[in-house]
Amino acid sequence: MPLSDVYAVASRDIVFESFDGEAVVLDLSNGKYFGFSDSGSKVWQALSSGVGTEALIRSAAGAAMIDVATLESFIGQLVEFGLLAPSDATPLPSSDDLPAALASAREPLNVSVHDDLADLITVDPIHEVEEPLGWPAVKQVS
Repeated sequence: MPLSDVYAVASRDIVFESFDGEAVVLDLSNGKYFGFSDSGSKVWQALSSGVGTEALIRSAAGAAMIDVATLESFIGQLVEFGLLAPSDATPLPSSDDLPAALASAREPLNVSVHDDLADLITVDPIHEVEEPLGWPAVKQVS
């Protein structure tokens, strides 16, 4: 899969937060959440903020655990999971500290997918009220 010049968060249903440098991403549309390795968190933060792929590849050049093929595969996974989508925006340069941050990564690029809380995340207790079922009525997965 050829890389896009720049990516953006794929939809408004994708929310994310960083805790002590580790990114956690939640897809509100299906309840899945994604955890990243330390290097994956740094790549996610760069891509989701509009850093161009060429700048990211240059920044990762000194990182022992990140080569171009691995980076391309990781970005492909993020697109496949529906977290990122190609964008027409102008690519931003990487921050000055990104090369050092990627070089100091302790773990290879990795994303883990979790759906154990999907039923709770997708419940809409305000709008899913049905008299005979009580409140809230939980969506049944088909």
